[in-house]
Amino acid sequence: MKDANFLKEHNARHLWHPMAHPADSQANPPAIITGGEGVEITDVDGHRMVDAVGGLWNVNLGYSCQPVKDAIAHQLDRLPYYSIFRGTSNDNVIELAEMLRDFFAEDGLTRAFYTSGGSDSVEVALRLARQYHKIRGEAGRVKYLSLKKGYHGTHTLGASVNGNANFRTQYEPLMPGCFHVPAPYTYHNPFNETDPERLAQLCLAAIEDEIKFQDASTIAAFIMEPVLGAGGVIPPHHSFMPGVRALCDKYGILLIADEVITAFGRTGDWSGSRHWGVQPDLMSTAKAITNGYFPFGAVLISEKVAEVFENDTSGEANIGSGYTYSGHPVGAAAAIACLKETERLNVKDNASARGAQLFEGLQDLGRRYDVIGDVRGGHGLMCALELVSDRQAKTPIDKATIGKMHQTAYESGAMLRVSGNNVIFSPPLVIEADQIDTILSAVDAGLASI
Repeated sequence: MKDANFLKEHNARHLWHPMAHPADSQANPPAIITGGEGVEITDVDGHRMVDAVGGLWNVNLGYSCQPVKDAIAHQLDRLPYYSIFRGTSNDNVIELAEMLRDFFAEDGLTRAFYTSGGSDSVEVALRLARQYHKIRGEAGRVKYLSLKKGYHGTHTLGASVNGNANFRTQYEPLMPGCFHVPAPYTYHNPFNETDPERLAQLCLAAIEDEIKFQDASTIAAFIMEPVLGAGGVIPPHHSFMPGVRALCDKYGILLIADEVITAFGRTGDWSGSRHWGVQPDLMSTAKAITNGYFPFGAVLISEKVAEVFENDTSGEANIGSGYTYSGHPVGAAAAIACLKETERLNVKDNASARGAQLFEGLQDLGRRYDVIGDVRGGHGLMCALELVSDRQAKTPIDKATIGKMHQTAYESGAMLRVSGNNVIFSPPLVIEADQIDTILSAVDAGLASI
């Protein structure tokens, strides 16, 4: 590795960072992370801190998961790559598909289609939804509905169903036929409704109204995150996702659960959909499927959808989607090892316990600091603080102030993630109680500094 001075001198000079203005990255060079162990990371200066971000929602098992690292090393020696396009396969993808079928049996998902990551998985799920209706003779079902504040990756179709202008406006016009409905976000919603149950019903009514306005026979799918993640950790009332499922069934619309973040234990259950008692028709996954150690994803497919494709005799079911790295044998080996460790450690229960501890601690901070407008969480290790300069007006805090809070927390021992005026928490699911305390102490220090 180059020495620290070289890295700092060249930081952000010859590369552009995702989700950042290139000039801003040059003016304010990003932290350089050079090491990771357990749930802690170390920067180029040797400063060690708890990773309250979990990489990017994906390092569920921490940075020292030896079985996953061993699986990757072994597979590189045995078969570093081969395609699974028509006519060839590999042993790992077959074994992994059986494991995923068993893992998601309660969700009613029985088939897997492999991708290179979350945006790929969303794109494939949206494509398969249109294709499903074409096979069934309803070629007019091409539209998509999604939630405002929802996040579904950065491919053009995924960005089109994204419900956040930050990921859309620079690239518009995007795909036609994508329509957005209000999210059950109690802190900000067009109904000025603060009761979660009542808000859920108002949002469901708005969804049904949009379905009727668009004409249900033109809609292919409704895509949603069981708990909205990048939009600011927005958990709906427990009646909301079952209500969406009922509307989809009523009008013949497929339900796509975007579980790139929520699958594999983060919500305190093995899937976010299961947390609400819902079986989706399609599920997009990635991130924690390999603990972030290898780019890999999967679209999981229900028996209902699978039967339509597999019983087709017209040729319409030929799948025209795929990636060079779909079913990569090293990625599949990592996923197999990761799934075994995920189950062995029963990380969903720890996510539930430590998530409750984190949420309670953040609520306590919310009572102490007026700059905290809203505290969200209560569903595993997904929490957020929404920071405001005026609680009554809910005015978002300015970038410089939240930046100061973030830097102080960093220096106090925790890596946080700032998104707009939200501070998002998604630490590894193997985190321990004392490390949650470290995060809370660092956040306390950060808030005290502004």
